[in-house]
Amino acid sequence: MSRSSSRPRRALRVDQAIVTLLAFVLVSVMGGLLSAALVLPAVATTGQVTRAGTELFSDLPAELGIPEPSERSTILASDGTVLSTFYAENRIIVESEAIDADMKNAVVAIEDERFYEHNGVDLQGIMRATVNNLTGGALAGASTLTQQYVKNLLIEQGRRSGDAEAIEGAVETSLGRKLREAQLAIALEQQQSKDQILTGYLNIAQFGPSVYGVESAAQHYFNHSAAEMSVAESALLAGITQSPARWDPVAHPDNAEVRRNLVLDNMLRLEYITDEQHEEAVGTPVEEMLDVTYTQNGCGAAGNAAYFCDYVVKELLANESWGESLADRQGMLYRGGLTITTTIDLERQAAAYETVTANVPVTDPSDIRMALSSIEPGTGRIQAMVQNTNYGPPTETDQDATLINLNVGTDRGGGNGFLTGSLFKTFTLVEWVNSGHSIRDRVNATDRMFPRGEWNISCAPELRDNYEPGNLESGLGAANGMVTVRDATARSINTPFIEMAADMDLCAILDTTAAMGIDTQANGTEMMPRPSMVLGTNQNTPLQIAEAFATLAAGGVHCDPVAILEVTDSAGNDVPVPPSNCAEVLAPEVAAEVTTALESVVQPTATGSNAVLEDNRPAAGKTGTANADAAAWFSGYTPQLATAIWMGHIDSNESMFDSTINGQFHPEVYGGLYPAMVFSEYTNRALEGEPVLQFPDATANRPSTSDDDDEPSVAVPDVVGYSVDDATTLLERAGFEVSVGAERSSEWRAGGVAASSPAAGSSAPRGSTVNIYPSSGPASEEPSSEPPTTPDPTTEPPDEDEDEDPTTEAPSGGDD
Repeated sequence: MSRSSSRPRRALRVDQAIVTLLAFVLVSVMGGLLSAALVLPAVATTGQVTRAGTELFSDLPAELGIPEPSERSTILASDGTVLSTFYAENRIIVESEAIDADMKNAVVAIEDERFYEHNGVDLQGIMRATVNNLTGGALAGASTLTQQYVKNLLIEQGRRSGDAEAIEGAVETSLGRKLREAQLAIALEQQQSKDQILTGYLNIAQFGPSVYGVESAAQHYFNHSAAEMSVAESALLAGITQSPARWDPVAHPDNAEVRRNLVLDNMLRLEYITDEQHEEAVGTPVEEMLDVTYTQNGCGAAGNAAYFCDYVVKELLANESWGESLADRQGMLYRGGLTITTTIDLERQAAAYETVTANVPVTDPSDIRMALSSIEPGTGRIQAMVQNTNYGPPTETDQDATLINLNVGTDRGGGNGFLTGSLFKTFTLVEWVNSGHSIRDRVNATDRMFPRGEWNISCAPELRDNYEPGNLESGLGAANGMVTVRDATARSINTPFIEMAADMDLCAILDTTAAMGIDTQANGTEMMPRPSMVLGTNQNTPLQIAEAFATLAAGGVHCDPVAILEVTDSAGNDVPVPPSNCAEVLAPEVAAEVTTALESVVQPTATGSNAVLEDNRPAAGKTGTANADAAAWFSGYTPQLATAIWMGHIDSNESMFDSTINGQFHPEVYGGLYPAMVFSEYTNRALEGEPVLQFPDATANRPSTSDDDDEPSVAVPDVVGYSVDDATTLLERAGFEVSVGAERSSEWRAGGVAASSPAAGSSAPRGSTVNIYPSSGPASEEPSSEPPTTPDPTTEPPDEDEDEDPTTEAPSGGDD
């Protein structure tokens, strides 16, 4: 049998058949139209052509709407270090000058060697492909680079708009699509230079699985830019675009080498390279050329800053200026080619992570977690955000991994927050000073019941209830009798803070708390103004607490937390970011006096003794321990940095009693232990080399005294039963300031004084404030016209259900 007769008949693929049909249509139906269009597209509608030809080219677009290809976005640390990359298509757009000439020559040599001779549609190429396909030569298409560019642009336009039909229309195998593609290619050639078209193609083409554009391809395969391509590298990349999976040099190096060498042969034939360059490139094994680097998509690439990265993404996607819908905003992030510069300080971030995990390791058998947020006072810039878990969904090998950010609330990818315990006493202290009282005031530390009638909750009176908190039986937190507010803060004694809160409106305390940054619980629900809130029954997050304490560190100036410094698009234009809002919410003297009280916590003999800093650097802060040691806190600050640390279990209020942490057994775990230690270790590292700054002097706004805690004291007169005016006169004569509080129900007639704080007979410094509370009459009976014959202001109320004390105190130091 002859060779010709033994050769199997070859069937044309659909696309080759369409090329043949297209050639026939263009030549037979349109006559001389195509030739005229290729030479002088502007005169394509002449009387020499048929109606079909006129309809095809008479509507050439005056200007093509060329979409910007999707480009990956990058999140940076404050120093410009890349944290993470986001992309729908891993692409980096570059200018023509950033693409090596060998790369341009290589793609022309293999894809469209007549690129510089045709005007968008190559008639010779069509005819050559037709002859090949009909006579049994190598099967060939006839799309020019310009047509391929048009096709890719139409696909990209469909992807960006989410239009599946447009994508399908751009790739369908039909004569109509080929004709439309040819029409747009001719129009594009009238509007852009050859170099612009070639650069556009190289930026949009796919060069491998999840690799788009020549710059991303160069970085992926060779770990350098497209401006530094060798001849061999250029040929290798140019060969991939025909079939990115088949010619992938990583998965199929042998296939890729065959294809590369074909490109090199074409380059030699077209005189783009010399014989010597060809020989050298062909002789280079593909495996030796590769230095593959993978660009991880998302926050997993950010290492110990992954949770901060996740917070940044949530901030961006919540920014309505980016688009009306979430899909629009996600499109900005994953396709917009943005450069997002954040506030994170990588040195402080590393210090935070290393300190947290050194104290409570990620894999600690206790399953106890710790989270830390650190903020720059006066700007709100987040400096560090860490936790001792691995970022990601749980896996068989890491069942404790989580996507939940323990530092933030549910609206930013976090959880429901944690009970704050005695740390929340801080906000009663702030409102106490803010309302005109002093940290030198003496308040009663003796355990007692606080009946519902003593509570002023103007915004939710239905939440008034009896409350009996109790103090420790021993240690720093144990107390009876009168103590100064400052001493009560240093020792974290419960009852004095309940006394202080009962002298004020609980709603006013929460208003001040909100002004400092804590306006909701972690899950977005309202803060509840119950008496027990004073000892931390609302659930909050480390970032909220750090934000509020930063307000004190900044002298009363509150700043919203800021994670993003700047966002620019691929052209360098600014993109709107969440604003940074700062405002004075406390008078500087109020913040200074509160800081003085909180400085007494961070002392060798106080509850925060483990938080003392090196180099005599002053610090202020507060410990907190929730009921049954379910959560332990420390939040502290210097003038340069405010930090909050929480530890506990993620999913429940499980007790930390009898825990072995990092190999050490602890019968109790409280805020003055690990959280205070971590604050000290982290802050010492974070501020290493920074100047030691002092807090403002609070005494500048006080009456001059020799010793705050040793004021000359006198007995508080008994004014119960007197009118408010008479009681005021008696107290002022004794040397006290007078504050009139909310009315309380009592056995005294309405308008008389029902109680005072400090109580009658107590010892208090001259010049301090005594609060008096007018009576509103008996709670359930008609008011008596006369007071009882022997009134007893300490009469116990009837037994009632009590709120649970939300703090369990450590025996060795106050509540912690």
